[in-house]
Amino acid sequence: MAARTGPVAEELAWSPGLAPRPPPGLEAKLGSLVLLLLLPLGCGLAPLCCFRQPPSSDARSPVLSLVSCFAGGVFLATCLLDLLPDYLASISAALEGLRITLQFPLPEFILAMGFFLVLVLEQIALAQRELSAIPEETRALLPNGSIQTPSPPQPNPAAGVRGAIRSGLLVLALALHAVLEGLALGLQEAEGAVLRVCLALLLHKCAVAFSLALKLLRGRLRPRAVVACLVLFALMSPLGVGLGTAVAAGAGPRQRLCRGVLEGLAAGTFLYITFLEILPQELGVPQHRVLKVILLLAGFALVTAILFIKI
Repeated sequence: MAARTGPVAEELAWSPGLAPRPPPGLEAKLGSLVLLLLLPLGCGLAPLCCFRQPPSSDARSPVLSLVSCFAGGVFLATCLLDLLPDYLASISAALEGLRITLQFPLPEFILAMGFFLVLVLEQIALAQRELSAIPEETRALLPNGSIQTPSPPQPNPAAGVRGAIRSGLLVLALALHAVLEGLALGLQEAEGAVLRVCLALLLHKCAVAFSLALKLLRGRLRPRAVVACLVLFALMSPLGVGLGTAVAAGAGPRQRLCRGVLEGLAAGTFLYITFLEILPQELGVPQHRVLKVILLLAGFALVTAILFIKI
């Protein structure tokens, strides 16, 4: 019996070229997702293993401060030299594909909205924390009306509840922050851009996770509660990476416009982290000023060199 030939046989033939191709940079994003989950979680769990008693001092570790300065340089270069040019090119192409001509500076406005989004979220969380705390000025100066008979300190059962509320609000603010950070990585398409954003996020999130664990321990939370907060914080950036990857997979003009808007919000987040979170906090402390500036420039130079080489 003769073999069947013709159009039917051609339709049944399988060709590797017709197989759906994975999104660009998917392997790098998967690797970054795992690193963004495990490394910050490990840095956050380190204080639980190192400190038998919660640290009572609010002073930050000099090594942690220097790492944050280096991360600030990486964030600054990543935002100004990588994310911002890609975002402006992406949204311009999306608007051109939809044949939209604007006289209003929409790309810059979206960037500012990303900046203000994080600012508003953090200020709301801080305001709630301040409302949950009892101000020192409202406490009575003389509890018993006498200086000669001071009363012994009484345990306050509400203090632990207020501390838990303040810690929960802090973790919530950082979690929302981390989702926007992961979104910036998930929206990237080139493998080199994914690696550069991943480097910036790893440096920042590891330092933040370590500091968060110290703050939670100072708040007298139980170790299980501290671990739960750290796991929640560590999961947020991978969640943002997944959301960004799903949005970046769209190929239509409206999907490209949506991706451009999210890239602008993510770039605004990077601006906020650099100029209102890392640099003022670290450079405002009068210690190791010259070394901090050197590390800031080193972080900026590292990303500049990577962009120049075009890995």
